[in-house]
Amino acid sequence: MSLFSQIPDESTLKTARGAPLAERMRPHTLDDYVGQEHLLGPGKPLRVEIERDDAGSMILWGPPGVGKTTLAKIIAEVTQASFIEFSAVMGGIKEIKQVMVEAEKAAGFGSRTILFIDEIHRFNKAQQDAFLPYVERGTIRLIGATTENPSFEVIAALLSRCRVYRLNPLSEKELVQLLKRALADKERGLGKLNVTADDEVMEMIASYANGDARYAYNALETAAKLTSGGRITRETVQNALQQRVLLYDKQGEEHYNVISALHKSIRNSDADASLYWLGRMLKAGEDPMYVARRLVRIAVEDIGLAAPEALRMALAARDAMEFLGSPEGDLALAQAAVYLALAPKSNALYTAYGEITAEIEAHRAEPVPLHLRNAPTPLMEQFGYGKGYQYAHDVEGRVADMECMPDNLRGREFYHPTSEGREKLLAQRMDEVRRIRRAKQND
Repeated sequence: MSLFSQIPDESTLKTARGAPLAERMRPHTLDDYVGQEHLLGPGKPLRVEIERDDAGSMILWGPPGVGKTTLAKIIAEVTQASFIEFSAVMGGIKEIKQVMVEAEKAAGFGSRTILFIDEIHRFNKAQQDAFLPYVERGTIRLIGATTENPSFEVIAALLSRCRVYRLNPLSEKELVQLLKRALADKERGLGKLNVTADDEVMEMIASYANGDARYAYNALETAAKLTSGGRITRETVQNALQQRVLLYDKQGEEHYNVISALHKSIRNSDADASLYWLGRMLKAGEDPMYVARRLVRIAVEDIGLAAPEALRMALAARDAMEFLGSPEGDLALAQAAVYLALAPKSNALYTAYGEITAEIEAHRAEPVPLHLRNAPTPLMEQFGYGKGYQYAHDVEGRVADMECMPDNLRGREFYHPTSEGREKLLAQRMDEVRRIRRAKQND
């Protein structure tokens, strides 16, 4: 059986039964390709090279679902080259050399070959070395795709013979464009289902997809199958994307009533009530380690940095219970419960982290600003990694005038310490940091 896998023609893809929506909607021309305008926009070097049939071996570096495989297949179609897909699971050096021999034979008959290696970072050094002679002789044009930094995952000899192109996550606008196209396409997409969705729903899917077209297509396809009445709603999308699982099996209402009473008594600084509800749970045969875990949660949720030693106390009680067992270890839990009840309270950290997670859920993950990235390789320096970084220890006050948030959160503040316990000192330090930064900005 040949190791060659010729790229299927468009009609085959259109009629492929059972193929996922993402595969059916794969574009076949540069004009239909969405995204990567910095590489494929009109007049951009890579587009010009492809249209002139002058594109050499390359590494496509980017996150999942941004069009690396699609771009490789388009290049093969535009340049009328044979397309071979090879992966690490197909075998080792022997199989690679077999593919290369077949490619050389094809070249002898005037046929050009593009060898596409998905997840090239999974190939070891010896496997990557095996491609080198054929890339150098021009027997093949190598297109490698990777989600990992090629500086670390691709051998230097192969990297020096390939152009590296960085593909970016798709924007929400680009994802919405793809989703609308899929919903309307009656031949390859979901058009025959006669399902509709307004812009708000499309934007919701795009936001959840976080720049990944494959994820967006999968979500849309699932939502379309769950739709009743022919219209995809926000609720339908939420059901399609539902990934939450119950943390515990249902054990009866009283179990949850009593643990709630313990938690709220500690939060309200009532030591006596805290001891009572703790005793009720342990006497009823509750798993003491469940109680210990809840005390640790209370220490971080309701006390936080107002008394950071509360977390150490709760963890020590858990260790004592594990070491002694019940009933001797019960006193360790009681000790921790009273300490937590009487400790100064603050939920500032809990609230701040909740806001952060809400932001992460609601918006796409912005890339790390270039000046905050390390640049241990020349390639990374070439892409601007580390440019403009200020080392805080070398500046006055140990605070640099440097933005550390991604662009969409620039200037946002989440943690607002209280005046309780040690958190009062943290509030003073945050004010001091802000004064130093404002002074440097005004210089």
